Parts: sequence; C-alpha cells; structure tokens
Amino acid sequence: MHTIRVRPALTEDMPAVHNLVRQLAVFENAEEEFIATVEQYQQDFSAKVFEALVAEVNGVIRGMALYYLTYSTWKGKMLYLEDFVVEEDYRSLGVGQLLFDRVIEEARNKQCVLLKWQVLDWNKDALRFYERNNATIEKEWWNGKLYL
Repeated sequence: MHTIRVRPALTEDMPAVHNLVRQLAVFENAEEEFIATVEQYQQDFSAKVFEALVAEVNGVIRGMALYYLTYSTWKGKMLYLEDFVVEEDYRSLGVGQLLFDRVIEEARNKQCVLLKWQVLDWNKDALRFYERNNATIEKEWWNGKLYL
C-alpha cells in the first residue's frame, strides 16, 4: 500500500526537485545541457520566479511539476508547465495523474485560460498520457531560443 501526497513545494524541497529534473535530462539524453544548480533553484524559487508541486510516495518525493505564470497575447493569462516528472518506478501508481490534476487546479485557481507545455515527439508514454487527458498536441510551431 502506497500513500501518495501532492503538496506545494518548499525551499527545502529544491534539492529533490533539482534531482528529478536531472533524471529527466538523463531520460531525454541531454544531461550535459543541465547546468542549473540547486542554489539557483533555491534562489529563484524563493524569488517566486517559479512554483512547484511535489508528489510524495510514503513520505519521499518521487515526482514534481514546476510551472510559472506567463501570457498568451491571443488567449490571455496562462500557466506554463516547464517540467513534469515522476521517477520511473512510481509511474504506474497514479502519481503523475495526481500531479497533473493539481497543476490544472493551480491554473484554474490563478484564473488562467490556458495550460501549456512541451513534449518530445519520441516520448510516446508522455504523449499517450496527455492525450488521455484530452490535451491538444500542436505540431505546427517550432521552438526558438537565444542563450544570453
């Protein structure tokens, strides 16, 4: 029997959040691109640059969702889900669904009209998860970025 609890993240949770993002970077074959430090996470979380939810399984953080408010000039206020990850061994327990439901609740509580995120085209499990949640997966737009 597993006890699953989803709660808002605290500053002291940032090492666990950072570790989960590292696991995601490894899964995406991009660990060398993951250069943000735990200290940056703690500083930016404390400055309210982003918010996060954590999922505990039997008292240990096994998943998280990191998000922030942004704006769509076409739609209005939106919540951007930057990273959403559950440790592999805990994915079949419903942890991801509980986290995703709470992110949706957060977006609604903040009166957002849109929740947006990215998903890799080869991540079939994630695509199936989002499709089960009635998400629209756009394929027309390309990402742009500029390192500063």
